[in-house]
Amino acid sequence: MNSQNYDITASSVWDALQRLAEAAPGIRISDLIQQDQDRVDNYSLESAGLFLDYSKNLVTDQVMELLLELVAESPLEDQREKLFTGEKINITEQRPVLHTALRASSARLQQDGLDRSSELIAGQKLRIKALSDQIRSRAWLGSTGKPVTDIVNLGIGGSDLGPKLACEALKEFSHERINCHFVSNVDGESIHSTLKMLEPETTLVMVSSKTFTTQETLLNAQTAARWFEQRLGLVNAYASPHFIGVTASRQNAIKLGIKEGNILEFWDWVGGRYSLWSTIGLSVAICIGYDNFERMLAGAQQMDIHFRESPARENMPVILALLGVWYSNFLAAESHAVIPYCERMLSLPSYLQQLDMESNGKGVTLDNKPVNCSTGPIIWGQTGTSGQHSFFQLLHQGTHLIPIDFIGLLGDDLSSPEHHRVLMVNMLAQSAALMSGKQDSALPLYRNYPGNKPSNVLLMEKLTPETFGALIALYEHKVFVQGCLWNINSFDQWGVELGKALANSLLEGDTELDRSTSGLMEKLDACLGSVGN
Repeated sequence: MNSQNYDITASSVWDALQRLAEAAPGIRISDLIQQDQDRVDNYSLESAGLFLDYSKNLVTDQVMELLLELVAESPLEDQREKLFTGEKINITEQRPVLHTALRASSARLQQDGLDRSSELIAGQKLRIKALSDQIRSRAWLGSTGKPVTDIVNLGIGGSDLGPKLACEALKEFSHERINCHFVSNVDGESIHSTLKMLEPETTLVMVSSKTFTTQETLLNAQTAARWFEQRLGLVNAYASPHFIGVTASRQNAIKLGIKEGNILEFWDWVGGRYSLWSTIGLSVAICIGYDNFERMLAGAQQMDIHFRESPARENMPVILALLGVWYSNFLAAESHAVIPYCERMLSLPSYLQQLDMESNGKGVTLDNKPVNCSTGPIIWGQTGTSGQHSFFQLLHQGTHLIPIDFIGLLGDDLSSPEHHRVLMVNMLAQSAALMSGKQDSALPLYRNYPGNKPSNVLLMEKLTPETFGALIALYEHKVFVQGCLWNINSFDQWGVELGKALANSLLEGDTELDRSTSGLMEKLDACLGSVGN
């Protein structure tokens, strides 16, 4: 089906699901599992090194069949082909969306008619390999002839969250002599504290920005440039071997002063929150090595192939997306928790916040009409077991319906069997306890647990570049499927523009302010003025 005038709420399947949703409070997940000996097998999937058990969800077989009918009636199949073959599905910016091409084989790209993209991608991969190998082998020298030991990535949004998460998650593979640091916030404490720890002679700054006009990133770059100039006596730090630019706007990087030979490029068909797979991932290649960077791309490609070729009922991204639609649109769940039981994935919930909420936090359809249903949920979370001692109280006994993704490793070479067993047993116990609850009439009500709280369990044998790549691609495609069902553009982000434009106007003093904001600006200016004096 084409997305033209598509409305998910107009489907007869939608009405049938609404009727089933009215009966959902009377269904208990534990009963569904107990009554159906095949439920766990039928509600499990495995692909690309990931195992998904979604049996602990508040869905019957009838609900799942209707959800599968809903996706069959949607524009997903048409939009998915357009995604992979490079049609301009980002209609508000008239761009294709080709982050999947960054991890595809050249044969696959040529098969899809993307020969030119194949050449561009191959060229930049060679640049990533050459630069990362040079830095890792200590052949990249600073202005005083000393090899680089510290990389500072200056970026924000997708230019920060993805590389930071990958470097943290894959620390098992990190270079023993190269340290990677990430600065995103324009809060000056962050850049100053980072630079204070470093030696300018052995520091390399990567300015990662799609447009090279991002206010936060350029201000941080300016502060770093002054630091080099003051500490090393450089006339123009940008033109020194201490700066690399990663951008889709080569001319803006050159205008800033970065040498042409120190610029890596990607393209406007790579969205910021999908740019981990591009030259934005240079810091990852430096941290874990180019071969492991390629392994990460290969894991993501395995999930791409699974998503593109598997039927809906066996398709992991599709199933996760449909469960999310069931909870958001029919059971009025407003948020979704992601709980990785691996401290190295501490940044995963933050990464997925941007991926999901910037992609599907939309209120207008592809037909430029207001949506008729809830769209993107609020994504949040923290690593276990830390979360168990904070917000799990709300999950167990609170009044909100919050579906949960538990993510765990079967083995972990950086831990020990004793620690890892306790960690994973806690994860499985939480998933079971949230489902089963505990009711005892002999106990006061506050000692009872309602249970019937839904969750998915995602398992990896180990956290490797391949499984990490597959995990991120899984969530990318889940978000895409939901965008297709809601008939929204998951690839623009106009909602972030108004606040940025107003901030620039406030800085330049050329805008009329409401009384509240003008009063606050007066306090700010008075304080900053007194500090300046």
